[in-house]
Amino acid sequence: MSIFGVTGSVGTSAAEVILASPGLFEVQTVTAGSNAEKLADTAIRLKAKKAIIAQEDQLEPLKQRLSGFGIAAEAGKQAAIKAAAEPADLLLAATVGFEGLRPILAALENGVNVAIANKEPLVAAGPLLIATARKSGARILPVDSEHNAIFQVWEERNRARIEKIILTASGGPFLNWTQGQMQKATPEQAIAHPNWSMGPKISVDSATMMNKALEIVEAAYLFDLPPEKIEVVIHPQSIIHSLVVYTDGSILAQMGESDMRIPIAHALGWPERLPAGGKKLDVSKLSGLTFQTPNFAKFPALGYAYKCLRQGPAACITLNAANEVAVKAFLDRRIGFPAIMECIAAALNEAESNLSASSPKTVEDCEKLDQTVRVLTENIIARRTQDQQNKTVRSQ
Repeated sequence: MSIFGVTGSVGTSAAEVILASPGLFEVQTVTAGSNAEKLADTAIRLKAKKAIIAQEDQLEPLKQRLSGFGIAAEAGKQAAIKAAAEPADLLLAATVGFEGLRPILAALENGVNVAIANKEPLVAAGPLLIATARKSGARILPVDSEHNAIFQVWEERNRARIEKIILTASGGPFLNWTQGQMQKATPEQAIAHPNWSMGPKISVDSATMMNKALEIVEAAYLFDLPPEKIEVVIHPQSIIHSLVVYTDGSILAQMGESDMRIPIAHALGWPERLPAGGKKLDVSKLSGLTFQTPNFAKFPALGYAYKCLRQGPAACITLNAANEVAVKAFLDRRIGFPAIMECIAAALNEAESNLSASSPKTVEDCEKLDQTVRVLTENIIARRTQDQQNKTVRSQ
């Protein structure tokens, strides 16, 4: 198997799962964006055959750290795409953002099963990835805790008797904040998730509930469901990870600790079960599991997801690309927290006239639209910044 994005939170957890089952996995390739030191250390621990770093100026530091270990070092996006296409039982896709699309597609085209942890490629190119997997016979295995939970309790033979699925959401760090308080939220506050240990981008997505919005789109594609059969509930304890509701009144739920090693172990071992390590849930000590309906006015990202699904794949690409740009701008302190959703709404509105007419058919179509929306969103942010500066000058 290979791990793409091995230095991130999911990749780090995956390495722990692999090391907990010595001799079971032969690690072929590990990749990272720019952290040559951690990539090299992880490659050595996993006894990988190859390590690839996206940032090409980090190739020499990577080679130096791997010297004497018999691990090949390469750099660049094309090297990663080529490695993804190599024969393997499984590729774990854990890179952050849309840029993970090409390696995932290359793996699926060559019949390699892909355990997908990053939402963005599925949201932006779900129909393309699903069709590619069907053609080659590869499987897409969900690693995201909610979709992995659905996968575990989904009965395909009873598909016609599935009434709906319910994705649970912790509500993020701002669940009990007022909208007034959220106006002043800082990046540090947004990434302080109450239950899960995640990277900064996905933590901000959790704070805006865009994380759950992207999961709505992801679920629609993965399980071939219309938007009206996908529901979201707030479950602050993050013990029940998702539910499938059947027409006979039965509800099957998957429960566990808030530990990404559990869904990772399930995806890596499927159809077998592997030890995940870490704390196990003691149901005798559970109390006070609560659920509530999300506030769509406070968290408009949820409404955007349903609307985009009904508009089609182009709208979903727009939603994802605008969000990636806006979240980065927030983390870079170029915009405030409320402006994330405002910029996304503006991008969706400006692009709306073209969304229904265009349906991307190829990966090039997806990439072209993604890039167009990124430029559009950057322009929206620039206009906002200029307007604010003009207001400041006038007030003086």
